[in-house]
Amino acid sequence: MILPIVAYGDPVLKRKAKEIDADYPKLDELIENMYETMYGAFGVGLAAPQIGLSIRLFLVDTSPFAEDEDLTPKEQEELKNFKKTFINPIILEEEGDEWPFNEGCLSIPDVREDVFRKPKIKIQYQDENFETHVEDYDGLIARVIQHEYDHIEGILFTDKLSSFKKRLIKGKLTNISKGKIKIDYRMRFPAMSRKR
Repeated sequence: MILPIVAYGDPVLKRKAKEIDADYPKLDELIENMYETMYGAFGVGLAAPQIGLSIRLFLVDTSPFAEDEDLTPKEQEELKNFKKTFINPIILEEEGDEWPFNEGCLSIPDVREDVFRKPKIKIQYQDENFETHVEDYDGLIARVIQHEYDHIEGILFTDKLSSFKKRLIKGKLTNISKGKIKIDYRMRFPAMSRKR
């Protein structure tokens, strides 16, 4: 089932999410719905706060990036085959020289800006069976994970922009929060939530 994606301005996007355990109700169904929602919106990652749930869960599928012709065949192969669910993740390390990449977000449609992030991460997380893993990632995979991880920490990519950039996109962000935007996937806007 495709769920509505929460738009910029909703308080759930600024809240630090809580851990869950294996007894979380209908978790398998939730994960399945989140993948369907992400694919329906042509995303490469989706975090639970983006569907209104303040829990430490996000998923990533970097296969759309594999079509980038600037990448090496090895990088394309890695991206094409990377699909994972992260439960209760903790980024243990971030290292290397920060590099810019033009990021966007399903909760902030039609806004894209360069964000600087470190290229390598070490992350601990649980999978769908609540088995714990510690893994290292770099490049675009690390970046998508960092972006989604920020969501469960209550951080949006726009929070990482300079105050000048923030001023430039302020009008767009206001319009998004008011639902004054045309988008081809289901969204839930803060202005609509307040009317209920």
